[in-house]
Amino acid sequence: MSSTSASDARRVRLFGSLCALVFLVNFGRVVFAPLVAPLQADFLATDAAVGLVATLAWLGSALPRLPTGWLLTRVDRHHVVLGTGALLAVSSAGMTFAPSIEFVMVGAFLVGLASGAYFVAANPLISELFPERVGRVVGVHGTASQLAAALAPVLVGRVLLEFYSWRAPFYLLSAAAVVVTVVIYVLAGRTDLPEAGAADRDLLGAIRRQYRIVVLGVVIVGVAGLVWNGFFNFYIKYLTETKNIPSSTAETLLTVVFAAGVPAFWYTGRLADRFRHVPLMLAVLGGFVASLLAMTLVDGVVGVAAVSVVLGYAVHSLFPAIDTFLLDSLPDSDRASAYAGYSSVMMVVQAMGSVVIGSLVGAGFAYDGVFQVAGVALAALLVVLVVLYRGGRLPAGAS
Repeated sequence: MSSTSASDARRVRLFGSLCALVFLVNFGRVVFAPLVAPLQADFLATDAAVGLVATLAWLGSALPRLPTGWLLTRVDRHHVVLGTGALLAVSSAGMTFAPSIEFVMVGAFLVGLASGAYFVAANPLISELFPERVGRVVGVHGTASQLAAALAPVLVGRVLLEFYSWRAPFYLLSAAAVVVTVVIYVLAGRTDLPEAGAADRDLLGAIRRQYRIVVLGVVIVGVAGLVWNGFFNFYIKYLTETKNIPSSTAETLLTVVFAAGVPAFWYTGRLADRFRHVPLMLAVLGGFVASLLAMTLVDGVVGVAAVSVVLGYAVHSLFPAIDTFLLDSLPDSDRASAYAGYSSVMMVVQAMGSVVIGSLVGAGFAYDGVFQVAGVALAALLVVLVVLYRGGRLPAGAS
């Protein structure tokens, strides 16, 4: 085997271990949803307290992204990734001994911190490991992450809780995180790691230099993500109260929405290597808008299920498309810093989705009306972006 082939093989093995870790960090972030009832029963906690657990996990995922970008100007990417694996292992282990719901809240926040820091460090790393196929590796990496979101409700709600307690997922998560982190440490030491980020030493300077690419990413994913966040968090209530679909069926359909994201990450990542980045992003955004508006018009389980599959596929396709655009277009000297700037702002904008949708519904507006207005607003944004692109006013990216 030639030295080049051996180096490529080592990078592939390291990439495989990163896919295992991204599954674990995302599993830790989404595992709290199916644990709401058992946590409430075990600690006699209020709805607000248990709801805060899940909120803290997502808040923890948002807060460290810009600080992690600064850290990456001083520390190698794989060292930060190793730190996130260690934090995930320790925080998960701590929750297995949690004496109160407040202790679980702290653990959830720390698990969220691990996930947010991981994505900011790992996404630039994988794009630099395979610079000739950024879309493909971003798609595979995202597929591993999305598998966690699709499997968590089934694995936790219907397997572990059926035979064990709510602490069981965290025993397994902690043990798996230790094993995977050790494997990454060993493989990283044997791999010829890229030096692409050696010149990336100015966080704010990189964001300023690449502001057009960063702003475009925030506008597309931030605004669409805000609508998506509000939609999926109220999806079950929307279906039960507006579409007259039983709660159990609505829960299954929500799982279908997330499961549709698995092939979306896989296939759209490959498309991102073959087509121009901005047209692909705009086409995917158009698919999300069309399916969101269609959801407000259909009735019955079959119709809702069909649209849900398309909607889930479309919205999850947006993430590998935008990540490939960013990571493929940003120069080595600015990649991690500019990506951290995008990621931190995008997450804050997205996080407002549930509050916005919940406030509008609470004020008396119907779900269909709210989602129709959101769809029309996104359609207007899409038209503006298409006009700007055709006029050469948008950054075209690397291809």
